[in-house]
Amino acid sequence: MSQKDYFEKDYYKVLGVPKDAKPADIKKAFRKIARDNHPDAHPGDKKAEQRFKDASEANDILSDPDKRKEYDEARSLLGAGAFRFQRPSSGGFGGSGSWDDLFRTATASNGTDAGLSDLLGNLFGQARRGASGGASSSRSPGRRGADIEGEVTIDFAQAVDGTTVGVRMVGDEPCQTCRGTGAKSGTVPRVCPACQGSGVATSGGLMGLTQPCPDCHGRGLVVDDPCPDCHGSGRAASRRTMQVRIPAGVNDNQRIRIKGKGSAGENGGPPGDLYVTVHVRPHPVFGRAGHNLTVEVPVTYPEAALGAMIDVPTLGGDPVRLKIPPGTPNGRTFRVRGKGVSQGPGDRGDLLATVVVAVPGALSTEAAAALGQYAHLAQQSDPRADLLAKAGGKAR
Repeated sequence: MSQKDYFEKDYYKVLGVPKDAKPADIKKAFRKIARDNHPDAHPGDKKAEQRFKDASEANDILSDPDKRKEYDEARSLLGAGAFRFQRPSSGGFGGSGSWDDLFRTATASNGTDAGLSDLLGNLFGQARRGASGGASSSRSPGRRGADIEGEVTIDFAQAVDGTTVGVRMVGDEPCQTCRGTGAKSGTVPRVCPACQGSGVATSGGLMGLTQPCPDCHGRGLVVDDPCPDCHGSGRAASRRTMQVRIPAGVNDNQRIRIKGKGSAGENGGPPGDLYVTVHVRPHPVFGRAGHNLTVEVPVTYPEAALGAMIDVPTLGGDPVRLKIPPGTPNGRTFRVRGKGVSQGPGDRGDLLATVVVAVPGALSTEAAAALGQYAHLAQQSDPRADLLAKAGGKAR
């Protein structure tokens, strides 16, 4: 985060809390924003992803008492005009009016340059100049590794109960040819003369704005004879397989984040993340409704009319006995507790079994005669009469 961003962002506004908000209120506000905008819940939604990142940044500052105090004091000092900005001896700030020039030429109103630099030192981790005005001694800032995308296809039962699978990933890693130096075999990179190997360039003035060195791009080294494989970058494409735990209850096309399993960082920077998109093969018998499994169970007309005890299949287990009461209509759904999708240790959804009356395609002469005799004896009224009446027609 640059100093410009630090001063311009109102972290209280980002979280929607007042400046005197208590730590519990800050925590509650961040959790709500994180829950509503988490990348896993909104795959591909860039606005939600940015909102999540901004809230995380704000929470990092405001939830830490020391960082929050420094942040409040810095904004208070600038807002009150406690610093004056002098025109440089050459070039001039007045012509460009840029934030960078503003930071480069800022001096405290009392003529010293210690106050604000000390105030922001912990937040930015920037190098401070000594009392003699010597060069910066900070190290090159570590770069976060790139995120990696992967895809995996699993069976329906694996999605229900969870599984561990191997995911093939394409990312980058230190070049094997030059061992990450970026230099051609037999040569070595030299220390960057511009930043003296620190990888950072610090502008003059009170603020001492720190940024990656433009000559070595933050590496601290200059390659005169680049490696033919990585062209001096020190990085090369890699393909590897990682064992990834897929949680129980994962949905088709759900995107899972595995923190810290992406590409390795540079100069001690943290690794990126791994994002795995899960595809689930459909099951020939079962379906999903949230944490419940669904299944259609055929029954005969006599079973539906007279009642029966029937066997209902379960996923990966023995069938269960289900009582069908007399007069059960077609399409009625019965709930079998605890035979659905796992929601955690000892907690599962249910199995929703819907009965479907199976109508025979052909009848023997005797069966047809018996069915006709049943219709005569049952004397059942026309089941469509009410339907036709409501539609404005009448039975013939």
